Amino acid sequence: MLETILLIARLLLALVFVVAGVAKLADLRGSRQAIIDFGVPAALATPFGILLPLAELAVAVALIPASTAWWGAVGALVLLCVFVAGIGNSLARGRKPDCHCFGQLHSAPAGGKTLARNAALAAVAGFVVWQGYHGAGPSAVGWLSSPSAARIAALVFGLVVLGLLVGGWWLLFQVLRQNGRLLSRVEALEGWRLASGAELSANGSAKGLPVGTQAPDFELPGLNGERLTLDSLCASGKPVMLLFTSSGCGPCTEMLPEIARWQEDLAETLTISLISGGEPEENRAKSSEHGLRDVLLDDRGVSDEYEVRGTPSAVLVRPDGTIGSSIALGGEAIGALVAYARGYAAAQREAMPVRGPELGEPAPDLRLPDLEGDTVDLEDFRGEKTVVLFWSPSCGVCQQMLPDLKWWEANPQEGVPKLLVVSAGTAEANKEMGLTSPVVLDQQFAVGQAFGAPGTPSAVLVDEEGKVASDLGVGISAVLELAGTRQEQA
Repeated sequence: MLETILLIARLLLALVFVVAGVAKLADLRGSRQAIIDFGVPAALATPFGILLPLAELAVAVALIPASTAWWGAVGALVLLCVFVAGIGNSLARGRKPDCHCFGQLHSAPAGGKTLARNAALAAVAGFVVWQGYHGAGPSAVGWLSSPSAARIAALVFGLVVLGLLVGGWWLLFQVLRQNGRLLSRVEALEGWRLASGAELSANGSAKGLPVGTQAPDFELPGLNGERLTLDSLCASGKPVMLLFTSSGCGPCTEMLPEIARWQEDLAETLTISLISGGEPEENRAKSSEHGLRDVLLDDRGVSDEYEVRGTPSAVLVRPDGTIGSSIALGGEAIGALVAYARGYAAAQREAMPVRGPELGEPAPDLRLPDLEGDTVDLEDFRGEKTVVLFWSPSCGVCQQMLPDLKWWEANPQEGVPKLLVVSAGTAEANKEMGLTSPVVLDQQFAVGQAFGAPGTPSAVLVDEEGKVASDLGVGISAVLELAGTRQEQA
């Protein structure tokens, strides 16, 4: 009977490690991020993200034959103890990172249940190890090759248990998928509530500035000497989350990998900018380590203007420059605010679809100051085709296409339209781009919205009579197609 119990225990462990290993390999990106969230340096996350599921699969294979079963149990015990220690350490520090234990099949914040599950499995592995090298039970293959009534009954019982486990995982996966759909709808509804002016209510929230009031403007230096304003951050037409941190703040540092993931995953719907105190060199090193963007140095007390009382904290600013939430203080409250912001962006897209003029209609009025303060009117371009390009110096994609624009200017071709850049940001930041075409400033993105531009970079072709001659092009390829020219590579 003991041999049967040991074999079932090993098969249970093997099943768990097979599912975990295969699921992690199927979602290496998520596994890498989970490892970073548990405190492993980003430079080691990629190899560890591959080695961990391979180790889990090796343990599962070793648990099957009798000759390697004890070593497989030892490997399982070691891995489970590492998991328990990592989860326990995070919980002791007040953090609940996503465990990603079973890849996309089941991924939830690590908590008491996760700790208890791993501890229980460790106890099962410890029981097999305790029986000794020669007492870890029979080989699964050999045990099945000589059946008896008792063994057949035990096999049936084991298969029923395994079938229930597999069925449970399948049912859990279906529930999670359905919950994902419901969560998206809930976030959209919360976005509607936020858009209507209600304050965010979440654990850890602080009052801050009243929702709906104008957010304090600022002009702060970036890590590379550039200067960005709130207007330039709002120029894309997306909501902006201002994250207040400090280079000497431990909880802030722990959040940096997650913030980098938010910046990457939500780039199309939300602009996330860090306003950080502390030494510039420390901020620069941490930003480089985690691949953060839009990191500004708080050299004039902007956090006080937003009534921030601690770090890490965050506040949502609507595209029109007004306050969109209360202050969220601490990691959990900030995570909740990110979910609200995602729902708000979805609601905004549905409630306020951006529409520009139709083909053949007169282009909207465009009278804006250039970099020297002189007024430029779109009427001045009558008689020649003009590409009106909506741009921002702080937009990473815009910076990527800057060489193409300079080549366009330096190599004029017959029939190619002229270029008029409608840009956010300061005059100094735009001068640093080195463009020779006219650049006008639209700090509030008002002209961009009149043309129906969803963000930057995007562009529209205006014909010789001042009428819209193309659909709005969004992104590098679409803008260059409107220009009718491409840089020839040597």
